[in-house]
Amino acid sequence: MRVSCLQENLAKGLAIVSRAVAARTTMPVLGNILLEAKNNQLRLAATNREIGINCWIGAKVEDEGAITVPARLLSDFINKLPPERIDLELIVRTQTLHLNCARYDANMKGIDAYEFPLIPTASREPESTSMVQVTDGVHIELELSGLRKMIEQVIFAASTDENRPVWSGVEVSFKNNRLTMAASDGNRLSVRSLPLDREQGLETLTVIVPAKNLGELARISADADETHLVQVFVTQARNQILFQLWGKSQANKGAFHRVELVSELIDARYPDYQAIIPKNRTTRTIVDTAALFNAVDVAYLFARDNANIVHLAIRPHQGQSGQIRLTATSLEMGDNVNEIDAFVEGNGVEIAFSAKYLLDVLSHIDQPQVVIETTQHTRAVTIRPVGLDEEEFLHVVMPMHRPNR
Repeated sequence: MRVSCLQENLAKGLAIVSRAVAARTTMPVLGNILLEAKNNQLRLAATNREIGINCWIGAKVEDEGAITVPARLLSDFINKLPPERIDLELIVRTQTLHLNCARYDANMKGIDAYEFPLIPTASREPESTSMVQVTDGVHIELELSGLRKMIEQVIFAASTDENRPVWSGVEVSFKNNRLTMAASDGNRLSVRSLPLDREQGLETLTVIVPAKNLGELARISADADETHLVQVFVTQARNQILFQLWGKSQANKGAFHRVELVSELIDARYPDYQAIIPKNRTTRTIVDTAALFNAVDVAYLFARDNANIVHLAIRPHQGQSGQIRLTATSLEMGDNVNEIDAFVEGNGVEIAFSAKYLLDVLSHIDQPQVVIETTQHTRAVTIRPVGLDEEEFLHVVMPMHRPNR
């Protein structure tokens, strides 16, 4: 293998795939990144068996070939090089990769590429090292910007407890030409839905994708070309989902050609979250999103020493005017009271929430106002942006306990 590429492109590609490198493994090759030179492109790949990422960057290939090298060493070395051309040459006999950039030289001991696990791909290219083409399953096309925003608005509600694998996933459902994502940790629920831009003739399809893997997709997609549709392949026989994204114009030196992210699916049935969504309300409150976020953020300074508890007292006045009074108390630090104006319909109510939960959902709402719908202080509360109906975006959060009086 003999190949040349720009330091900026290689550093960008390594940043994309490095998140899929296994942190702790009994297989040394999983701690490596695969480099494969072919068809005037350099493919970078990494996998930890739960997620795999392929990334193709532009390169000048003189001799085709492939090698895997330690991920951390390679990334750290490339990031410290000047923004110039990098020449890479594989010494096959010793499985050593020689790198040269400006006046910097290095030799990295590698592992044969044939020991690297197979990663599925949607590409229709000639047979390649450590890739197997996806030929079965369901193919879906999605708008990139809507998909990225949807992911960001649900994954924060998923559990981070690895002992509860179902709750650590996101239910992804295609039904009636709509895409719906739902995530919950048992104390809160976030549901986001979007219509598919084109009729794709899909039957109902529901899978559970690990939230952390969708988070990686959202991170990668920030540098992708939004004019290209995201290609999604669901292969239930392999229990995997694959997303293919395209890079921006090559006028941007840091752009990649394309990226494919493959995630294992969680083989389970997602809990019936519809059962916890309140079907009625006694109080409806409309409040400025930024004002509520700032008030909760200030209260959080005092709530941190008291299980993050902040008390919301919602009070109607004459007509539709009203007020929300936020109180947080710390036995050691002191207390805090904040008041903001709101439009309140219905009865007054006092509810205790986790300040962190409120900040999480409010930070992912773009609309200037939110609707808070409540019944009793012990019942679940719904929060959604003004301008979007419940079918599009709905967040449900459970109160913590009866507020002090």
